[in-house]
Amino acid sequence: MKLTFLGANRNVTGSRYCLEAAGAKVVIDCGMVQEREFLSRNWEPCPVSPNKVKALLLTHAHIDHIGLTPKFVADGFRGKIYATRPTVALADVMLKDSAKIQAEDVRYKKRRHRQEGRKGRHPVVPLYSAADVAKTLKRFRGVDYRVSTKITPGITATWHDAGHILGSASLEIVVRESDCERTIIFSGDIGQHDKPLIHDPTYFRYADYVVMESTYGNRDHADHGPIGEQLETIVNRTIALGGNLVIPVFAVERAQEMVFFLSRLAHENRIPDIPVYLDSPMAYNVTNIFRQFEDWLDDETRQCIKANEPPLHFPGLMMTRTTEESKAINRADTPCIIMAPAGMCNAGRIKHHLRLNVGRPESTILFVGFQGNGTLGRRLLSGEREVRIHGGEYRVNARIEQIFGFSGHADRKGLIKWLEHFEKPPRKVFLTHGEEDAALALQSVVQKLLGFDVSVPAYGSEYEFDDDGPSIVMPDHTVVADGQPQIGRERERDEITT
Repeated sequence: MKLTFLGANRNVTGSRYCLEAAGAKVVIDCGMVQEREFLSRNWEPCPVSPNKVKALLLTHAHIDHIGLTPKFVADGFRGKIYATRPTVALADVMLKDSAKIQAEDVRYKKRRHRQEGRKGRHPVVPLYSAADVAKTLKRFRGVDYRVSTKITPGITATWHDAGHILGSASLEIVVRESDCERTIIFSGDIGQHDKPLIHDPTYFRYADYVVMESTYGNRDHADHGPIGEQLETIVNRTIALGGNLVIPVFAVERAQEMVFFLSRLAHENRIPDIPVYLDSPMAYNVTNIFRQFEDWLDDETRQCIKANEPPLHFPGLMMTRTTEESKAINRADTPCIIMAPAGMCNAGRIKHHLRLNVGRPESTILFVGFQGNGTLGRRLLSGEREVRIHGGEYRVNARIEQIFGFSGHADRKGLIKWLEHFEKPPRKVFLTHGEEDAALALQSVVQKLLGFDVSVPAYGSEYEFDDDGPSIVMPDHTVVADGQPQIGRERERDEITT
């Protein structure tokens, strides 16, 4: 049995792993790289031949976990793609939007390069087309939480709620070969507790091996008070100055969370009656998917829906879908709130709104999510006074703010708490999906506090599972969610359809 690390190693985004066991190769996640330093990996051939892979398992629908899936299919993958049912629905929206954005960016870059007489650092071609996405979506198979699914002879997988976004999952993979059974947990992105809309993350009792994210492995989320109060202060200060509040959001989860909190502030008359724009056709579609999968939301949200309290809309909220509607926002002569993807400011409509507001001292740019190294969002947060947007240089005069409580990732304390639930030390813990300093810092803390054997693998590295002896995993009560034991493998089936 062998595990190869093919992305998000000592950096964030581009998550991808290949598990070779029981005579088959299975890939876990197939994410797009979004950090500028590693962007060339998106165009490079996958180190594992796609036509040799039997199945692709996805943890959740963020582009840094699914964004290269259509390229993987176009390059020869012919197996099934397994994900939770909400993830399947979200992937339909996310991947179509990704293909559209790539096509638009290619047209824009070609025009700009012709005008400037230069070439870019990366190929000016889309990674995949709308036709590639259509072929990919036909391969998806939807699964439910806590239902064991046979992937190949000798490999079964169970999806457990990770509390990160709607339908997000930690994967429990059981491998049986040569009269030996091993359990590997892929954490996916682990969420925070007590987040609106979704459930808390699942904890596990037993595993032989763990592959865990480490995004916030070297720090805890700053506590500046309740999110609603922080947001109220920033909104009112910006509007009083006559500026716009520009909020880069991820179309999945963060956009819906922002609407949730702004809805409460508006209904309680704690912010002025101003236009609030969610400038994203994708976020519009995603919000409808949230309504479609109401049973997957947390108890608080379902109670609001039953009581006719609209957690995902309010007077003043306008969801723009067309390019013309998006352009009209910037012609408005009254202060407003503008939310638009992408969350790290690396593409999409947010760059247009930043270009028109970053130089205005009365406006505020508010970050509510993690910003990867090299992204425009990270450069703004780092205090750079001049940034490049759409080929032009812009002076940063706007106020730059950040609210940490919105993060969809557990912080250092949360990650350690997740590991503390293992009743026996796993044979090995691999830390991924974290910048190098964050992953190494978490490695040191876990080794000192818990005594676990922890590794921080490099990109392209391989790990051979050549250990002997009985498996650590127990047959029942392998997970504990919300403090209550649940059966890890309720039933098993060979095929699950959407």
